[in-house]
Amino acid sequence: MPRTVSPRIDRIFSRASAGYTLIEMLVVLTIISLILGLVGPRVLSYLGESRVKTARLQIESFSSALDLFYVDVGRYPTDSEGLGALAERPTGVEIWNGPYVKGGRVPMDPWGHAYQYHLANDRMPPYEIVSMGPDGHGGGMNTAADTSHVQR
Repeated sequence: MPRTVSPRIDRIFSRASAGYTLIEMLVVLTIISLILGLVGPRVLSYLGESRVKTARLQIESFSSALDLFYVDVGRYPTDSEGLGALAERPTGVEIWNGPYVKGGRVPMDPWGHAYQYHLANDRMPPYEIVSMGPDGHGGGMNTAADTSHVQR
């Protein structure tokens, strides 16, 4: 058994090593908050950018599905049929080899809003598919902007 200098010194060392001091905990919390303050905004911007990329990929998938619909039916869906025509046979359509979207349902955009579909025969492609972004309204800038496959 190791021998110590005095029992009083043993008590002092055992109490000092029993836990962390308030100063040590504050220093650690300060370091963690500084790291989060520097890294947090970057992570959030990556999240916003990834949602925009997801919306673009879904819109491109809709474009492919609309082209398949056009080959089968001979026309694009009307505004009233919308993107729902890719999941369920529209009334009055005889040749329909759908559903043209995976899972048999039209997904929502990454922010939980429905995609907007508009048929306009005066341009190529003759339709426009738009995600209104995180606010669900038109407009916005950067990652809050509307996402569409039509170049403006």
